[in-house]
Amino acid sequence: MTIDFAALPHDFLWGTATSAYQIEGAVAEDGRSPSIWDTFSHTPGKITGDDHADIACDHYHRWREDIALMRRLGTNAYRMSIAWPRVMPGGDGPANPKGLAFYDELIDTLLAAGITPSVTLYHWDLPQVLQDRGGWPERDTAEHFAAYASVVAARLGDRVSQWTTLNEPLCSAWIGHLEGTMAPGLTDLTAAVRASYHLLLGHGLAVQAIRAAAPGAEVGIVNNLSTVHPASDRPEDLAAARRMDGHTNRWWLDPVHGRGFPADMREVYGVELPERAGDLEAIAAPLDWLGLNYYFPATVTDDPRGPAPYARSVRRDGVPRTGMDWEVDPSGIEALLLRLTDEYGARRLYVTENGSAYPDVVRPDGTVDDPERQAYLTGHLAACASAARKGAPLAGYFAWSLLDNFEWAYGYDKRFGLVHVDYRTQTRTIKGTGRHYADIIRRHREGVARAA
Repeated sequence: MTIDFAALPHDFLWGTATSAYQIEGAVAEDGRSPSIWDTFSHTPGKITGDDHADIACDHYHRWREDIALMRRLGTNAYRMSIAWPRVMPGGDGPANPKGLAFYDELIDTLLAAGITPSVTLYHWDLPQVLQDRGGWPERDTAEHFAAYASVVAARLGDRVSQWTTLNEPLCSAWIGHLEGTMAPGLTDLTAAVRASYHLLLGHGLAVQAIRAAAPGAEVGIVNNLSTVHPASDRPEDLAAARRMDGHTNRWWLDPVHGRGFPADMREVYGVELPERAGDLEAIAAPLDWLGLNYYFPATVTDDPRGPAPYARSVRRDGVPRTGMDWEVDPSGIEALLLRLTDEYGARRLYVTENGSAYPDVVRPDGTVDDPERQAYLTGHLAACASAARKGAPLAGYFAWSLLDNFEWAYGYDKRFGLVHVDYRTQTRTIKGTGRHYADIIRRHREGVARAA
């Protein structure tokens, strides 16, 4: 599969992505307080191998080395997240000067290296002190999030223009509060629906706070979306696919586009939303861009005895799969980019995460050749370019992930990085996919230069 480089804009952002808890480590240094993920990962049996991110990639101390890796890859953008408990250890203030100073220096060095920082304010690391007060099922958390967003934007907004409020609120709400396999580890439908509502309310309030603190800021939200297919043409499976699309996609897209929460899904959940006057208008604050995280499609069957949305994913035989056992389907990323364009009227789109985990084999010389990951990258970038050719306003792509890292409930068992990390020595080695990505970036730039 070939990439139609000419379909991508000349100023396309070629980036990598990480998140604070997955790479930083230093969880008790310089005033940082525990997050819900510190608590969850230290609960026996929650994480594969009982791993935790106390050290992770030690990015807190090795960030200069990691910026040098970005330069070697030739990327011109970096999607990172701010650790709320590092900046505001009490959850609701005051700010921690050492935490802010860390991100100050990181961003200054990125800019000096010619790398545009794209800052995410919430990548799941809620301060534990706020969880102790009820967490996202409580309205106060949305208001505290907006206050935190205001502090960070006021400090960094003179140098950071691109802001993400929330990363993948689906995971925070559904996986963290309904399925229980992510922090805070609850299995409560009412708590999950309330959390989903307050996450989106927090997003809307944060949009306002960012723009007030940093005029000219470009603000978006990042959702992990999937194409959804029925397992058969039975009416029950067709209805199940519609419910799963509501659960995975429409519940998160419709409210921020002024359509309110989908009526069919409100009926499916059967949970009264904690609505107040003005909330829906706040949630639908105009956005400058949308971020798409895409990894795999879903094929579902009706499951009336299962949990909401009463649809169960099924495995299709004969389909390539990653080391996460996720189906490989590049056509899904194209379909979603076009859906966001056609159905939701997106003015600017970024693929904010896309990547694959495979078992890496480290050669005696320390190198990693990973042809399956390279093929995944090429296929999905080709599909992105095809969507751009068909009219999707795609402005950038951020590969997940710069580094192998703490992969949430999977611990260190799964590796998504363009760069291999030896967790014992913290040695970084660019994999074959990292070199392949660098070549893709070079080829696009050469095409731009020829066309100039």
